[in-house]
Amino acid sequence: MSNQSIRLVKLDFLMQRSSGVSDVVIGLIDGPVAMDHPDLANSHISATGRGEGACTMASSIACQHGTFVAGILVARRGSLAPAICPDCTLLVRPIFPEKTPNSDGMPAATPIELAAAIRDVVEAGARIINLSAALVRPSGVGVQRLQEALDFAASRSAITIAAAGNQGTVGSSAITRHPWVIPVAGCMLDGQPLSESNFGSSIGRHGLRAPAEQITSLGSDGQPRQFGGTSAAAPFVTGTLALLWSEFRSATAVQLKSALLHLGCTRRATVVPPLLDAAAAFQSLAATRTYR
Repeated sequence: MSNQSIRLVKLDFLMQRSSGVSDVVIGLIDGPVAMDHPDLANSHISATGRGEGACTMASSIACQHGTFVAGILVARRGSLAPAICPDCTLLVRPIFPEKTPNSDGMPAATPIELAAAIRDVVEAGARIINLSAALVRPSGVGVQRLQEALDFAASRSAITIAAAGNQGTVGSSAITRHPWVIPVAGCMLDGQPLSESNFGSSIGRHGLRAPAEQITSLGSDGQPRQFGGTSAAAPFVTGTLALLWSEFRSATAVQLKSALLHLGCTRRATVVPPLLDAAAAFQSLAATRTYR
């Protein structure tokens, strides 16, 4: 269903133009990645922070999750994965232990762990951060550290893309409330909101909706895997942003974010964000003549 998902958000237009460039660095804060997967063999993947970034337990949920998201972003074109920006650089920052159990397909981390990971990838050169993690134990100190880390990313012009979560609730978190974060809610293959996805005023105001149903990407065992939820939706937005930055090299982070979110439109007052439209974002940037 990857081709259908790509067409739904008009990514096919952008993917025909570009496969990305290596100096657009995506920080993947997730599980480790099966870097020996044949469809990642020619990808620009490195690691920072804890460990080497490669899986030690291919069967672990953390490895499956990290490899799946990596496939959406930088797998070989022609693989069964979406492979949105294979020539971009993926900077893996493992945050989920490989022995951690999973309840809803979206691993969890504490705010302090997330804050450290965000700082690591930004200091290592990431311009875009892909974050698919639920918050656990959000203490006052932890939330403050996370807020400071997101502020730090913004000060370095690094844009954070965050999965909205899969609890089917209406609300927000310290991540989705941050003004520099683009929260991503999920949608079905027809574009309608996914019932399991979280929504909320901050998500509706400065977020997007992206495919989160029957997404096929890389499995850590070498076989294709199908997965859903907002963890799968977030990298569609991340990959789109990476291709836009690859095409419009002199565009600022503010210009890119504005084009991606259609900020020239009427102020949003809904808890459900608009559907990602990669072609419209490209046309918006092209109109400013900020090209390469």
